[in-house]
Amino acid sequence: MTDPIGLFDLTGKIACVTGASSGLGLRAADTLLAAGAQVVGVARREARLAQWQSASGDNGAFVVADVADRDNLDELKAAIIRPFGAPDIIVHAAGVNLRQPADEVTADGWDTTIALNLSAPFFLSQALVPSMQARGWGRIVNFASLQALRAFPGGIAYGASKGGIAQLTRAMAEAWSQHGITANAIGPGFFPTELTAPVFADGERTASNAAQTCMNRNGELRDLDGPLLFLCSEASSYVTGQVLMVDGGFTAK
Repeated sequence: MTDPIGLFDLTGKIACVTGASSGLGLRAADTLLAAGAQVVGVARREARLAQWQSASGDNGAFVVADVADRDNLDELKAAIIRPFGAPDIIVHAAGVNLRQPADEVTADGWDTTIALNLSAPFFLSQALVPSMQARGWGRIVNFASLQALRAFPGGIAYGASKGGIAQLTRAMAEAWSQHGITANAIGPGFFPTELTAPVFADGERTASNAAQTCMNRNGELRDLDGPLLFLCSEASSYVTGQVLMVDGGFTAK
């Protein structure tokens, strides 16, 4: 019988995490390191990445880059591979939410949101998938959102990008799972991060969001550790094309 604990062991695996300088991306990078993986964090803020790497030891490395810049995708791919080799695991946590009301959405705001939240996960995965295909094993984890399923004020561009992530995840599974590569997404509820700071700064709204969950509380970063490890490990070997809502039951009500 397979060791059920060992199913979550990532020793010997190489992971790439985008958005690793803060929030959910930083938590994901730390979680994968703790599970034994070698992790390359990718983000734009060098000082924060360097601080993370200094605490990570020999199993952490970082790349300073804008993952939405497709003109430099070849250079980004080479930089990600350089420290440890081609990744077995890709976690797409980089994201932006400009919170522009529908009547005030600008072309630049729309393009920035779609480029980082939706286009970057596809094109970076496309660039890194061949090595996974050659090994016959890989894990792609996207980040969806409550707004993949629900509409929120000021969220038309963000919601469109996250609805797209849900379908992109299914399409990735259809394209690549035959090669042993699973593609899934995590749909977080309300978690305290840099991206959600404007929401948590409003005490009334924070309390309202908590009351709307089945568990009567908002998320804590540790709540994401188990779902992420599940989707990045052998434990989820027959799970692909799914969006796992980690929202305390927000979407169940």
